[in-house]
Amino acid sequence: MQYIISTKQYVCKSCGLTLTKQELIELKIALRPDFESETERKKKERREYLKWWLSKKKG
Repeated sequence: MQYIISTKQYVCKSCGLTLTKQELIELKIALRPDFESETERKKKERREYLKWWLSKKKG
């Protein structure tokens, strides 16, 4: 990526993609892998299962 001062944009040398600083930050956040520990994943699964189980009993 190369920064062009006159337009205040970043330009990819290989594909020509142009982004502002804010767009570049948003793209990095969107592409960042989501790291969650094994315990967090298990807690999330249990919460989802409990939510499903309780909604099933109401109907």
